Amino acid sequence: MLIKPNKKQIKIYLAGPRGFCAGVDRAILMVEKALQKFGKPVYVRHEIVHNKFVVEDLKNKGAIFIDELKQIEDLNRPVIFSAHGVPKAVPEQAKYLNLEYYDATCPLVSKIHREVENFENLKLPIVLIGHKNHPEVVGTMGQIKTEIHLVENVKDVLYLKIPLEKKIAYVTQTTLSLDDTKSIIDALKNKYKYIVEPKKNDICYATTNRQNAVKKIANKCDLFVVIGSLNSSNSLRLVEVAKKYGSSKSILLESIEDFDKSLLNNLDSIGLTASASAPEILLQNFIKFLKKNCDIELIELEHLKENVNFNIPQKLNVTS
Repeated sequence: MLIKPNKKQIKIYLAGPRGFCAGVDRAILMVEKALQKFGKPVYVRHEIVHNKFVVEDLKNKGAIFIDELKQIEDLNRPVIFSAHGVPKAVPEQAKYLNLEYYDATCPLVSKIHREVENFENLKLPIVLIGHKNHPEVVGTMGQIKTEIHLVENVKDVLYLKIPLEKKIAYVTQTTLSLDDTKSIIDALKNKYKYIVEPKKNDICYATTNRQNAVKKIANKCDLFVVIGSLNSSNSLRLVEVAKKYGSSKSILLESIEDFDKSLLNNLDSIGLTASASAPEILLQNFIKFLKKNCDIELIELEHLKENVNFNIPQKLNVTS
C-alpha cells in the first residue's frame, strides 16, 4: 500500500481588519443600484475602484467603463464617477452634456476637496502629498484654480519654490504609507515655520487600520501576501509596510494563477491580507488554494471591528 507523503505544514497569519472599506462598498453599491434602477448599460468613468475582479464583475452585470465622458455613446444613460474623485471640470462637462450623473467619490476624499477649497479661500499656498497621476491626486488638484504643489517624497520638499516666510497648508492622498507621509510632513515642518494642518488626518481610517494590522504580524511571517491590484495605491503600500516591519519577502497578488508555488518551499508561515479595494472572496479563494497544497493552521488575532458606513444617494435607493 502506497503511503501518501504528508503535506507541508504552514501557519497562516490573517491580518485584520482587511478587505473592502466603506468608501469602496458605497461606490460598488452605487453602480449595482444604478443598474437595478436604470437597467443596462450604466457608464462608469474610470475604474470604480482599483480592482480587476470588481471591474470585471460589474462589466458582466452591465457597466461600461470609460476614460472620458466624450466616450459615452448614449447620452440618455446615467454615468457614475469613481470613488477616487474627479476634477470639478468633470461634473461641469456632465451638466453641459445634460447627463444624469452620480458621484461615488469617497466621502473621505471629498473632505480633502473641501480642505483645499478652504485653504484657497484663506489664500494659503497648498502642498499635496501624494503620487503623481493617481486619480485621487488628479481629482484633488482639479478642485481649485490656484496651483497646488505636489510632493511625492522628502526630496521634493527640498525643491519647493514657496518662500520660506510664507504660511502654507498641506493635505495628503488618503491611501499613503503612514510612515512615509510622516517623514514628508516632518520635512515640511523643518522647512516652513508656519504651517496649517488638516483638522483631522487625511489618510483614511481603512488605510491606517490595514497598515497597522500588517505591522502587528509581519515579523512572524516568512512570506507576506497582499491580495490586491497592481494599480492600487493602498495595495502597494501594504506590501511596503510588510517588508519594512519584518517580512522581507512580501508580494502583491492579483490572481491566484500568478502565484509561484515554489514560494511555498522553505517557509513555515505566511501573512495574508486583502487591501481596501480587494474583496474578501479573493482572500478566501487563496486560502482554499493553499489548503490543496499544504496543511495550514489559520491564526487570526483579536482586532478592531470597523463599523463605518457611507450612505448612497437617495435617488439610487428608489427602484423603478
